[in-house]
Amino acid sequence: MKTTILFDLDGTLIDSTEAILESFQYAFDKQNFRFKGTSEDIKNEIGYPLDVMFHTLGVKKDMVWDFVDSYKEHYREISDQKTVLLPNATEAVELAHSFATLAVVTTKTSEYSRILLEKLGLMEYFEVLIGRQEVTHPKPHPEPIFKALEALKVEPSKDIYMIGDTKLDLIAANDAQINSIGVLCGYGTQEELVKYSSNIVADSLQAVKTIKKIKN
Repeated sequence: MKTTILFDLDGTLIDSTEAILESFQYAFDKQNFRFKGTSEDIKNEIGYPLDVMFHTLGVKKDMVWDFVDSYKEHYREISDQKTVLLPNATEAVELAHSFATLAVVTTKTSEYSRILLEKLGLMEYFEVLIGRQEVTHPKPHPEPIFKALEALKVEPSKDIYMIGDTKLDLIAANDAQINSIGVLCGYGTQEELVKYSSNIVADSLQAVKTIKKIKN
């Protein structure tokens, strides 16, 4: 049976921090909301759905979707100019593709995710992309992983791995009963990630090399 590797996106393969922070500020300004936090407060929430992020950052629950709409309005304009591949991301995906079936499991909107991956030259390596609108319950719920495996026609097994940079990725993998590898190139800290996985490495390339070593 061929290995299956699921990749998170933000903080795992790409860095869109500038676009995210700028789009949050745009939404706050457009909605006349005085945000009392810092950029670090926003970065600490990356990985959660936008509506959850806005609510956590102080927006009333019945208003979050107005903020999400404003965020997306700006993000779609700037995301491709202000998103870059993380170091070793291309090498990681190319190596993974040489021995595994690949999918992306992200909380980003799949439309934007696909556009970004196509622009960055990586979309061709992935057979499936599961984004926010494909699921009812995003990570840390295991539903996005189950959706990806269903689309790939793969049953959960010991030969499936989730690579991600936050506890949300690792919790989802644990609850889906698949393997997880945390990477330190994104938004999660080692102190936090080790609570949910025994495999913590520097970046996605080291994660893929770890999987290949396990296979061999």
